[in-house]
Amino acid sequence: MTTKADRPLNIAIAAGGTAGHVNPALALAEELRERGHHVCFFGQTRRLEGRLVPEAGFDFFPVEVTGFNRTRPWTLVTALVHVAHEQRRLVKAFRADSSLRPDVVVGFGAYVELPLVRAAHQLGIPVALHEQNSVPGLANKTSAKGAALIAIAQPSVREVFLAAGARDEVVRFTGNPVRRSVLVGDRTHGRAAEGVGEDETLLLVFGGSLGARHLNERMAGLKKQLLDLPGLRVVHSTGAADFEATKAALALDDAEAARWDVRPYIDGMGDMLAAADLVLSRAGASTIAEIAALAAPSVLVPYPLATADHQTTNARYLVDAGAAVMFADKDIDDDAFSTELVSLLEDPARRAAMRTAARGLGQDRAAEALADAVEGLVSQD
Repeated sequence: MTTKADRPLNIAIAAGGTAGHVNPALALAEELRERGHHVCFFGQTRRLEGRLVPEAGFDFFPVEVTGFNRTRPWTLVTALVHVAHEQRRLVKAFRADSSLRPDVVVGFGAYVELPLVRAAHQLGIPVALHEQNSVPGLANKTSAKGAALIAIAQPSVREVFLAAGARDEVVRFTGNPVRRSVLVGDRTHGRAAEGVGEDETLLLVFGGSLGARHLNERMAGLKKQLLDLPGLRVVHSTGAADFEATKAALALDDAEAARWDVRPYIDGMGDMLAAADLVLSRAGASTIAEIAALAAPSVLVPYPLATADHQTTNARYLVDAGAAVMFADKDIDDDAFSTELVSLLEDPARRAAMRTAARGLGQDRAAEALADAVEGLVSQD
């Protein structure tokens, strides 16, 4: 594995709260570990990172912080007190134990990054930030001014960070890292697991870990039209919360159920994305990254209540590249949506062109690009 560093590095990563923060951080960590570096995560034991990070085999240093709720401004005081306390604790720990002191600190946007980032600034340790979303969060915007690197997954985010005080030369597009367990997705294996033949067309539908009720309802309404398409197979992940209601609405008989696999969630997303001929999904940052990394043609329906409508901006990244089409949530009940969905399912040449466009984005190399940039902070130091 090539590396820009002339020695093994000690790299500290802060990521937490949601899979959208934690999984890209783990993807970077996997790449850095493969290059011979030591990676330690800083996060909260009671949040998702407290489970996923140890499962992935990385050291975990607990940090205790509280979030700031904009609807309750007084929570800012408590949040800042916790950040300051943890910052002092980390500075003390790094000074006392040289093996713990990082060469580089990387924050992935959750507020748990603030004590680590501020401790690094205090000790003169270079700081890198990664922003997965098209609308940066408060933690990354707050940390932008002193960062040596701001890696972005959406080109449109550059101007936001410049307005927050970042230097132009430190903002770099790297894409959003995807974990190797997804990147190694295999089309043959995925289709064999579902019993899908190469002469059949596989539509993969999912709406995120909690599902997407409107998408699920619309799919139920399109059941007859879709199953009238010869050779169509559907894998439909409803989300756990909406599984029973969607299953009842679909009311699949045995013959239909043989072609329409409805389930609460999907294990082995890499294989399923590789196996799919077309994906219908929401447009979260991780979803966009994984779809692009596996070069899956897609129909995207951004979640309409996402902060600052950031899923629409996320989706435009693929749409503008020619790798996807997009419909607003309010429009999926219209005939234009079903017409476009059916048209894509019946047009392998158009899907092939979308797949080629997705490959051109290089999203499957995002972890490598980010690791190169992080290593570069030390080689330039």
